[in-house]
Amino acid sequence: KEDLDIALTAADKAFKEWKDVSAYERSKIMRKAADIFRSRADYIAKLLTMEQGKPLAEAMIETLGAADSIEWYAEEGRRAYGRIIPPRAKGIYQFVFKEPVGVVAAFTPWNFPLLMLAWKVAPALAMGNTVVLKPAEFTCATAVLFAQICDEIELPKGVFNLILGDAKAGQAIVEHQDIAKIAFTGSTDVGRLIRKTTAGTGKKVSLELGGKSAFIVFDDADLDSVVEGIVDAIWFNQGQVCCAGSRLLVQESISEKLISKLKARMDKLIVGNSLDKC
Repeated sequence: KEDLDIALTAADKAFKEWKDVSAYERSKIMRKAADIFRSRADYIAKLLTMEQGKPLAEAMIETLGAADSIEWYAEEGRRAYGRIIPPRAKGIYQFVFKEPVGVVAAFTPWNFPLLMLAWKVAPALAMGNTVVLKPAEFTCATAVLFAQICDEIELPKGVFNLILGDAKAGQAIVEHQDIAKIAFTGSTDVGRLIRKTTAGTGKKVSLELGGKSAFIVFDDADLDSVVEGIVDAIWFNQGQVCCAGSRLLVQESISEKLISKLKARMDKLIVGNSLDKC
């Protein structure tokens, strides 16, 4: 609780100045972070593999994807000024400005810790908000690395803040009165708890909750391509994907043939050290 109070005090204080920094200046700072991600991609990908377990090739994809996301939001933030509401009465127009909400609490999961960080933190910072990030307790190394990068690019103190801990730390963040917005990715059960806790508080909430998807195959499909699609749908990132194809619905007339091909393909999957490029 003491650490959280320090972080939120810093975030609230920094918000008063960060929101008035020009979108151009915020973009310039964030682009530096994207450049660092690309220049140190090999190191960052290895760190991601070591903490999360995904194959090195997939970790590299996530690392470069995070860099692209940070850069994209940095540029998009320079264009997010507002919109014109069409007139209800003749000749009357209304221009609505987009403004930052304040201190944003971001919760990232363990399956894509770096990419989810970029997806949550980058748009919040680009629009002039400050952030308190709590990563999943098992994948916090890349979040610590990002905090170090924030110092390196001279992001003003208090604009990005990092809290490490378990579910108790997360609960304390959600309940804190200084939080204006919560961005959570995780389980449906925890999402429900957050929604109940924040009901009536006026806090803005976005929830991306876990679920699985069905892979449907009809009898006119190219079965060799289907097999590769199935492998990618369920075993990409070891199956740790919120929309992984964990159920297979196959037209009965081709089911035996497809299952036979799938078994043969499964025999070729390699299980081993994630740092092995093969």
